[in-house]
Amino acid sequence: MTSRERYKRTLLFKEVDKVPFQPGGPRESTLKRWREEGLPEGRDWFSHLCDLLGIELEKPQKPIVNLKISFEPIPPFEEKVLERRGNHLIVQDYKGAIVEIEDKYDFSYLRYAKDFVTRKWHKFPVENEDDWKEMKRRFNPQSPERYDEDLEIKGDILKDRDWVLTISIPGPFWQMRDWCGLEKLCLLMIEKPAFVREMSDFWREFVSTILKKYVDKISFDAVIINEDMAYKGKSMISPSMVREFLFPCWREWSELLRNSGCEIIILDSDGYIGELIPIWIEAGINCTIPLEIAAGNDPVELRKKFGKNIAFIGGIDKRKIAKGGKELEEELVRSVPFMLNYGGYIPTCDHAVPPDVSWENFLYYSRILAKLTGWL
Repeated sequence: MTSRERYKRTLLFKEVDKVPFQPGGPRESTLKRWREEGLPEGRDWFSHLCDLLGIELEKPQKPIVNLKISFEPIPPFEEKVLERRGNHLIVQDYKGAIVEIEDKYDFSYLRYAKDFVTRKWHKFPVENEDDWKEMKRRFNPQSPERYDEDLEIKGDILKDRDWVLTISIPGPFWQMRDWCGLEKLCLLMIEKPAFVREMSDFWREFVSTILKKYVDKISFDAVIINEDMAYKGKSMISPSMVREFLFPCWREWSELLRNSGCEIIILDSDGYIGELIPIWIEAGINCTIPLEIAAGNDPVELRKKFGKNIAFIGGIDKRKIAKGGKELEEELVRSVPFMLNYGGYIPTCDHAVPPDVSWENFLYYSRILAKLTGWL
């Protein structure tokens, strides 16, 4: 069974020879600690982990193709330092937000999730409808820079792939929050709902236009919609707001993707998601990640409640991985076998692996996980 077949069949509740082995990956600070604790410099952490565990690393036999697709502002805002305050910098990022960060970080940390970086937002680019008119100019779905110029050629190559092809889409809540900021967006939902609907409708059409250029040539294995829309214990906005402002986007994209042969639509959100899952399912979403335990999510209880209507990726408490030992083992044995027996589950750390996880504890955890998923 190829890694592609295994991934898709697992998340679609079908039988597999073994479940994908995905313990979770480190950020920059975590990787730095692991290098100091025995991970060889310059060696890929996952390859070395598999060697230590005695797992034969599966390598695709078909060509790996990097596919270009962009939902970013074009042109981006100028990245610039506006002010220094002690060891902090006030900067404008490429999305147009005014952000405060420590001066040990450069702009690449704002562009990519390279590490756990504390940020303070001072101002967002869309404060009123005039700002919105200007912002729309940066999101022209016809901009050629958004598309892969070799799409026809790559589409033919990708038809016979044996590896998993996924893309990520900024969801409507994620994108409007980037434009307006969380507090402002929430106030607009109450005070100017028509304006929020206009932004959401624009984003729905913008993403659909871009996707249509690709799905005629390529069937993705999975598409991840990034939202991050929940706190510990509750959604950031009410279910009725979710239905009004976000649901139409999810439903249209899910239908478009399914009609193209993409069977797995994943919603990415930290926080407690119990009250959101029924709406996601109704919108056509059939998987979620990362199932954060500290926020009150219990994989076993959610599985019992929602059955085979939604698959899960994640669900292993990063805090328990950091502690290691008996406490970690008991937690894994409590939830993972039940979830794997039911199907529709890829166990992994419930976010990027933080730097309080030692290399020794990560190896210990990965060995247990490899046994539970059938690799050892």
